[in-house]
Amino acid sequence: MKSPLRWIVAILAAFTVIALLGLRLPEFVNLTTKIVTVISIKRPDAVVFDYVTTPSHWPDWHPSSLSVSGATDHSLSVGEQVTEEFRVAGRRGSVVWTAAVRDRPRKWVIVGTIDGKSAGTVTYTLTPVASGTRFEREFVYRAPSLWFAAVNVLFVRARIQQESDEAVARLKKTLETANGQ
Repeated sequence: MKSPLRWIVAILAAFTVIALLGLRLPEFVNLTTKIVTVISIKRPDAVVFDYVTTPSHWPDWHPSSLSVSGATDHSLSVGEQVTEEFRVAGRRGSVVWTAAVRDRPRKWVIVGTIDGKSAGTVTYTLTPVASGTRFEREFVYRAPSLWFAAVNVLFVRARIQQESDEAVARLKKTLETANGQ
């Protein structure tokens, strides 16, 4: 192969790879990430449940939650929605959360969409323990493209884990301070 032809083939191959990285992945390609954070909070499970499932409180304890609108003044029931303005891993946006499961005070699940596309699922699982409540927050999201999957592995996942760890630590401090602990 002559030198100019090699360059043309290399450039075409690079463009092909870049184009493939940007393609939207089909739903059956399951490149999901699960972020789990767990903490013990010295408050009863019903108190923790009611607080974390009331969207108006989210900006008080979750560093990624900038503001909320809609049904924000009470613990959401199945089918209720709220819109959240967020900054996650440096990216700003708006997500619509819909409550999908409510089993007070044990489990609560919300499903998010951004521009009508799946943005992930957040699950809160609360377990009574001798010292109060074991609170587990799970955030599951899917990579919409190979490009996002690569960036997620390299940068995004670690930042989201860090933000989630900070969130539950702030939640613990907020609820235990309110209790005079």
